[in-house]
Amino acid sequence: MSEHLTKAIMAGMVLGIFVGWLVNQGQLAGVMSTEHWTRSFQMLSTIFLNLIKMLVAPLVLATIVSGLAHMSDSAAVGRIGFRAIVWFILASFISISLGLVMVNLFQPGVGVDLTAKAASIGEVRKLDLFEFIEHVFPKNIIAAMGENNVLQILVFALFAGIGLTAIGEKGKPLVRGAEALGDLMLQVTGYVMRFAPFAVFGALAKVVAENGLGILGTYAQLLGEFYLSLGLLWALLLGVGFLFLGRRALMLVRYVREPVMIAFSTASSEAAMPKLFEQLDRFGVPRRISGLMIPLGYSFNLDGSMMYASFATIFIAQAYGIHLDMTTQVLILLTLMISSKGIAAVPRASLVVIAATLAMFNLPVEGIALVLAIDQFLDMGRTATNVLGNSVATAVITKWEGMLQPPFDPDAPEPAAPSETPEHGKKGLHLEGGA
Repeated sequence: MSEHLTKAIMAGMVLGIFVGWLVNQGQLAGVMSTEHWTRSFQMLSTIFLNLIKMLVAPLVLATIVSGLAHMSDSAAVGRIGFRAIVWFILASFISISLGLVMVNLFQPGVGVDLTAKAASIGEVRKLDLFEFIEHVFPKNIIAAMGENNVLQILVFALFAGIGLTAIGEKGKPLVRGAEALGDLMLQVTGYVMRFAPFAVFGALAKVVAENGLGILGTYAQLLGEFYLSLGLLWALLLGVGFLFLGRRALMLVRYVREPVMIAFSTASSEAAMPKLFEQLDRFGVPRRISGLMIPLGYSFNLDGSMMYASFATIFIAQAYGIHLDMTTQVLILLTLMISSKGIAAVPRASLVVIAATLAMFNLPVEGIALVLAIDQFLDMGRTATNVLGNSVATAVITKWEGMLQPPFDPDAPEPAAPSETPEHGKKGLHLEGGA
């Protein structure tokens, strides 16, 4: 199944669009109503996402705890964390800046019909930076795991992993238990991924059945220009990755194609996380690095979402005929640099950041309704970009640490996780160049 998963997911995407279009056109109304069709499609994707969410908390906890316990050098944790933050800040600046440049170049909001019926925005929770900072630190790890709060699990796992290193021999049984739990989650991930093509089919069929393909024509300019901008961001990320990784930066795309496709078709970064860990294992990234980088990146390095926030904010201003001078746009950039770091803690994250930014600069918050109709299609692209951006960041930091191993076959049935190596620094790692 592993060798054919990519083809199966692509087939699910194509079939989902086709069947969704048939339902939208009423061609299958004789079987059951459109509402029942969409509920059936949604059920497929919901089952898959629920199974993935079942894996995320124990996988993140086990991966970070065992990885840190094997690192045996608390200074390395701080060094990796510092390098990660530097990368995240630079990536954020590039993503937001590119979004501002492209939206000013294309001006997709100019001439938008504001009299068109707007979709309901719904409740958008206010973004509070202080509340986000308080929210980072868990008061109950069981509750954090129950809510799949990756950031809180990360904080607890950092304390637990470093603590296990400090107590030495006494903590070995817990370290072995964490390793076994990680291996178990990897095995279960293989089972769950067999359902991914059906989930992809259901997710896309539901969207097309509800909105039809016509909505893509209505918003063709915005979608085309946004995806072109995402393509440029991919090129920039891979280009910077090439400076560190050489040709392996291009090879990385082949390794992470499945998690990227899962993220794209389901519009869920969480759905791609277990498979992303597995593919980074195959690429040669030790779990002691990916276990720290991926949860951090999922909270602070959402390149696609940050680009979308800047793109959508200026798009709405253009639609309402509001001219923003360069100084104001630079202030918006700086605001998004800060506010986007809190998007992992609130629901409908990108809309929250956009709403908060619009309100801060006295722009019409109701303009969010202009993009809400196609937010699912925009979300697919930005989510896939988030996964790719975190893959590049993890591979670069691993190379920076001098711990990138030779790759395994990307379609190997059982990846050999590099976390299963001796804990004394780089000893036991088959590093490139004899490092």
